[in-house]
Amino acid sequence: MSYPKRTALALASALAGSVVMLAAPAAHATVVDVDYQCKTPIGDKSAVSPIDIKGVKSGNGYTLTMSFQKGVSSSPVELGKGAMKPSAVIRLGGAESGQVQVSGPANAAAIPANTPIKISDLTGTYTPKKSGKVSFTAGVLTIKALGTTTTCTPGNSPKPSLELDVTAAGGAQNTSDDGGQLPKTGPLDSATALGTLGGTVLLTGAAGVLWLTRRGQRATG
Repeated sequence: MSYPKRTALALASALAGSVVMLAAPAAHATVVDVDYQCKTPIGDKSAVSPIDIKGVKSGNGYTLTMSFQKGVSSSPVELGKGAMKPSAVIRLGGAESGQVQVSGPANAAAIPANTPIKISDLTGTYTPKKSGKVSFTAGVLTIKALGTTTTCTPGNSPKPSLELDVTAAGGAQNTSDDGGQLPKTGPLDSATALGTLGGTVLLTGAAGVLWLTRRGQRATG
């Protein structure tokens, strides 16, 4: 195989490697034990539940799902079907601050007295206002049942259950030298930007091959 062809193949291989790296998902999730300290109508209670938070891209934002692997409170009386309604907040950190409200359906079956209350998956929508790495941490859990409210606050300063690299809708604006506005690329624009990058690399490779070919002709002329 000629040297120019080997050079072109090497450039194509390098480009393919770049595509793989750029396409890799920028997310980190882990299950975190949260020590909930609950204020209930019958006194203080506590329980530890592993919490999992997932984020799925949806339009300009993400659908967040907060899952509880263990019950965190109980009731001295049976809770009939539909008697208990849970909600919670997920605290934001990193590039953003604030919180996202998540909620879930009422209990689908009766919950016996003095039995740990299993919380259904809680969901909510998060729309980035800033671009960067954002962390998602379990916050206060609220359980409403039979006209009462139980509030459970994490007492162990839990670590984030999820981290995402996000891009705000529209992206940040950068001003070009001629006064025009160049939008920061978002998820949909990334493919175009990548295509432009690929075209640049391939053109550079073609120019290199052409230069090598002409150089070879001069050397043999």
